[in-house]
Amino acid sequence: TILFGHSRDAIAAADVVLVASGTATLEAALYRKPMVIAYKMAASSWKLMSRMRYQDWVGLPNIVAGRFIVPELLQDEATPENMAQAVLNELADRPVRDRLQAEFERIHLQLRCDAANRAADAVVECLK
Repeated sequence: TILFGHSRDAIAAADVVLVASGTATLEAALYRKPMVIAYKMAASSWKLMSRMRYQDWVGLPNIVAGRFIVPELLQDEATPENMAQAVLNELADRPVRDRLQAEFERIHLQLRCDAANRAADAVVECLK
């Protein structure tokens, strides 16, 4: 099923998420969902980006973790067959899913900014 404007509902309901690179990958990680990242761009853009190689990964979960934790299928690797196989692999491998859950929990804790306590501290400071 394809849902427009309801990404959170789709991610929450999914067992595995097939997602394009971008903020949706981080959203899926914060929902602690196994995922496969797939992305294709214009050949000229890909050529330019592959030369620059700012990061070893394009998916935010991999970038935040500082290592490869989520499969990335880019350009010629992003075929329907490869995407289907990668999703099936994520579904079939319970130990990998468990490890991802722990990894996504670490990412969640790393990114959490404790906004409520920071806001309360700011109010207390203003009242002094």
